[in-house]
Amino acid sequence: MKTETIEVNGMLLAYRRTGEGQPLLLCNRFRGTLDTWDPLFLSTLSKELDMIIFDYPEVGYSGGMFPEDIIGLATVVNGLCTALGLSSITLAGWSFGGYVAQAVAFKFPELVHKLILIGTNPPGENPIPLEPIFLEKALIPVNSLEDEQILFFEPESEFSIATSIASHERIYASIEAERIPSTMEAFNKYFSVGAGFKEDKYGFREKLLTTTIPVLILHGDHDVSFAVENWFQLLRKLKNGQMIIYTKAGHAPQHQLPELSASYILNFILHSVNIESY
Repeated sequence: MKTETIEVNGMLLAYRRTGEGQPLLLCNRFRGTLDTWDPLFLSTLSKELDMIIFDYPEVGYSGGMFPEDIIGLATVVNGLCTALGLSSITLAGWSFGGYVAQAVAFKFPELVHKLILIGTNPPGENPIPLEPIFLEKALIPVNSLEDEQILFFEPESEFSIATSIASHERIYASIEAERIPSTMEAFNKYFSVGAGFKEDKYGFREKLLTTTIPVLILHGDHDVSFAVENWFQLLRKLKNGQMIIYTKAGHAPQHQLPELSASYILNFILHSVNIESY
């Protein structure tokens, strides 16, 4: 996938685009760059979709300044879609990117046709906090494979460990690791935006419960950063939601089972319906 740049709100954003079909835009995790998605996950999606990934401002290959709040990031995503000529998309977000994707969907509902949330949590306060091991490992300037196994997989599962090694090898076969954010100054910008999302001053939690946009949630059963249990109190209240829970999996189910995850996403895009059409 070739790295391109495009001007959005006076900033040069880096993106990669491949495939044909319905457009799918992916919002990345905390510290994620264009290079840190699993290539097998992306290539499987791009066989049947117009798939787009990008770097947030001041992250990875992008210029500009990282926005101060979640609305700022949502506005960047909306601007990117406008610049690319996209008026209706499926929007997916992993981890921190799930915050961004939800903000885009509720701030710009005319843009988002379907919403996919991977290893993330709902807006507002949630009863189960992140596990301390997450911060212990996530804030290390350069993460090792062993760190990633704790952050993104299930270290108690032999299968999960085996898939973590395979995913790591695919990702690190071609990566510019120095572009991954590695300083507390950079980390705190994510944390500031995340704190505002949890404060929910824009009422996104209520919008999640009232939206008729089809929502697919993919989640590991042991996510050290975003507990899957935080969704349980909301599931019966969602108007048009589906949830898939992977057993013996952590924060990156799409890296543990990339082809299966891509098939879930593809089936959701092709076959889920907006209930307002009935």
